[in-house]
Amino acid sequence: MNPDEIRSFVNSLRATFSFLETLCLPTIAVIEGAALGGGLEMALSCDLRICGEDAILGLPETGLAIIPGAGGTQRLPRLIGKAKAKELIFTGRKVGGKDAMSIGLVNYCVPAGEAHLKALEIARDINDKGPIAIRMAKKAISDGLEVNMKPALALEEDCYEQTLNTKDRLEGLAAFAEKRKPRYTGE
Repeated sequence: MNPDEIRSFVNSLRATFSFLETLCLPTIAVIEGAALGGGLEMALSCDLRICGEDAILGLPETGLAIIPGAGGTQRLPRLIGKAKAKELIFTGRKVGGKDAMSIGLVNYCVPAGEAHLKALEIARDINDKGPIAIRMAKKAISDGLEVNMKPALALEEDCYEQTLNTKDRLEGLAAFAEKRKPRYTGE
């Protein structure tokens, strides 16, 4: 590929991963085997990451005399901290599943071959919650981290306000009082 083709391809990846990151519903990356370079950059754009213990994760681009160009230099430090992200990107070091969990790169590390089962378990747990509340929580967290505390708290207040006049809120309160599982409709 020539530089123009590479640029176009990486720009397309970056746009796709940014779209994935900004979906209003939670996203879960399941990592079995390798998530290197663009594969890890895609996983970084998800809200949660679950890997098998035999997974290998890394951003090895500097070994090819390039840098992660589809969001890796920005999403990784926001997730695991600047110093650890610099170490992993500068060295191109790959980490296994257990190490990925210990540095906060993944939320769960499970036995090999079982990451999709854990993802389904978490998805079901999320699905049991009020859908408007989930969307507003994602918005408050994601957008709030991009600004200082005062506007972040104002954003949280706005997102909270979106949940107040919903049928789901009333259903949640009724279900709690009646000691039953709520039946949310997204209204």
